[in-house]
Amino acid sequence: MLVLCPRSVTAPRRTPVTVTAESLTTVDSALLREWIGTHDDLVLVDVRSAAEFETLHIDGSYNVPLPLLTAHTEDLVSRLGERVVLVCQSGVRAEQARQKLTGAGLDTAVVLDGGVPAFARAGGDVVRGAGPWAMERQVRMVAGSLVLAGLIGGRFVSPKLRTVAGVIGGGLAFSAATNTCAMARVLGVLPWNRTAEELTAASALDRLPRPTA
Repeated sequence: MLVLCPRSVTAPRRTPVTVTAESLTTVDSALLREWIGTHDDLVLVDVRSAAEFETLHIDGSYNVPLPLLTAHTEDLVSRLGERVVLVCQSGVRAEQARQKLTGAGLDTAVVLDGGVPAFARAGGDVVRGAGPWAMERQVRMVAGSLVLAGLIGGRFVSPKLRTVAGVIGGGLAFSAATNTCAMARVLGVLPWNRTAEELTAASALDRLPRPTA
């Protein structure tokens, strides 16, 4: 009788993957809380509107709205050190800011995953104030209302009004594909989304700490 003995199989060696600071583009709330407690040179830049910042922000963060950061990226880079965390409501605007800073030579900035709300839910130190809804919530309300109005109007007024729902749906799909939001930019200029003291480039930059040598 022929007996076949199984050959021993040696598992292939796997090269360990090392995550370095240079390859890091996002941080979670737990890691950010650790950094806040251990790194004196850490700078938190909140790129939401001034009104959103007043409503809820991470304690010790600095408000530089994305339009200002986009228009004055090089000036901002000259005022920041190497350890920068960008935050917004969800991470979308912060990622746009990170790409702008990277293009201007600051490639060590990272984005807070989940934004300020996630940090607050994780027990991080935040400052709360009275203010409007978060921009993403406003966008959902306006987009949902327009879709609902289009469907109801198409049923009872004119079938042509159903195209409103299609336009809004297409706009949301385009927003997701391009990682932009035109509706948020429009809502951002409305009165309830503007504060008594709107930031200028000079005032926003002056509030930032000067990098240590």
